[in-house]
Amino acid sequence: MQFTVGLNLNGRARHVTTDGDDALVAALRVKTEHPQARITYVRPKNRRGDARHPTLSLERTVS
Repeated sequence: MQFTVGLNLNGRARHVTTDGDDALVAALRVKTEHPQARITYVRPKNRRGDARHPTLSLERTVS
């Protein structure tokens, strides 16, 4: 299952999509990639809404 994880990184709000068995696993996966990030929300991936506002990959959230 895919989840959209909202996070605050370096003062900027971002969201990324990641795989996980549940929301906690998805949030922890993002937190291990970016320990300084603050997780603001986790929700199941929404096909229609995510198509309008595409998410970034985990690697691109730093730039």
